[in-house]
Amino acid sequence: MTISLKVNGVLHTIENIDENTPLLWIIRDVLDLKGTKFGCGKAACGACTLLVDGEAVRSCSYALKFANGKEITTIEGLGTPENPHPVQEAWVEEIVPQCGYCQPGFMMATAALLEKVPSPTDEDIDQNIINICRCGTYYRMRKAIHKASAIKNGASPTPTTKTTNT
Repeated sequence: MTISLKVNGVLHTIENIDENTPLLWIIRDVLDLKGTKFGCGKAACGACTLLVDGEAVRSCSYALKFANGKEITTIEGLGTPENPHPVQEAWVEEIVPQCGYCQPGFMMATAALLEKVPSPTDEDIDQNIINICRCGTYYRMRKAIHKASAIKNGASPTPTTKTTNT
């Protein structure tokens, strides 16, 4: 089978490949884009999150055939060192990463969230950013998501906090 993908703006044609191969392995092993990580292999942790036509997907469990003809964005294509994406800028400013392994997946999930919900509340973040960080950097990530929203919206960053009685 022949599959065509546009990855970070570059068109790739992949031939003689099992169409059920996880997209992650094509991104990492065929295209040599190592920013997208392998975590659990069961679409649970989110380390492998990337964007397919703007939607966050867990590429370890996303068959290549579903990506045929689509635009894929990996962490390498989110921004550039000269012009970082607001999420990348906020991640650096808030010093989010600890070990850093899961961070590309979080950043891609956040980029997708901000396209749908430009000014997310803490509840929006809790419902949409369900990746797992073994280092427990969730507090810094929440701050960075709010900051990325502010940067993207051109406003000064003002964290939103919502308290719920349980």
